[in-house]
Amino acid sequence: MTTADLLLHPVRLRILQTLIGAGELTTAQLRERIPDVPPATMYRHVAALAQAGILEVAGERPVRGTVERTYRVRQEKALVDEDARAAMTPDDHRRAFAVFAGAVIGDFDRYLSRDDADPPREGVLYRQGAVYATEEEFAELVDELEAVVARRARTEPGDGRVRHIISLVLVPDKGGEAAGEAPGGTGGGAASGG
Repeated sequence: MTTADLLLHPVRLRILQTLIGAGELTTAQLRERIPDVPPATMYRHVAALAQAGILEVAGERPVRGTVERTYRVRQEKALVDEDARAAMTPDDHRRAFAVFAGAVIGDFDRYLSRDDADPPREGVLYRQGAVYATEEEFAELVDELEAVVARRARTEPGDGRVRHIISLVLVPDKGGEAAGEAPGGTGGGAASGG
């Protein structure tokens, strides 16, 4: 199984998102945070991620005749790297994006299903914009975005912090001008929801 296939599975993606936000959790704690995933499914996917080295055992303790393991994500392994992305076919990218988009939709639906959900007050934002950039400028933009997210990802829970999920999609719009869009058309901040 390729790294992309392993990482871009709906349940495994949710497990990774949950662990990245929490640091270290047992499978039982993961089940509490992702209650709609059946226990056997959860154990199977945690085992697959651990076997692939994406999760590592952070600790073990005996519990009622068995061993309870605490897991954490190995960040350097939890990526579909550049070489793997380059080896993906267009159909591989379609499938991977469908899983990614499904995960975003699922996260949003779970949020809106909560009785205390208040999108305007909580700053829920979904936005789409366009920028014109050379390859070098675009690479610089990607580095800047990744640096901002990485810097904020190092904060810890507590002190009134609420976990926010940031999903980012960057897609070239090679037909933008040819399709009748004037240069500078939508600018960098066209909102598509709020």
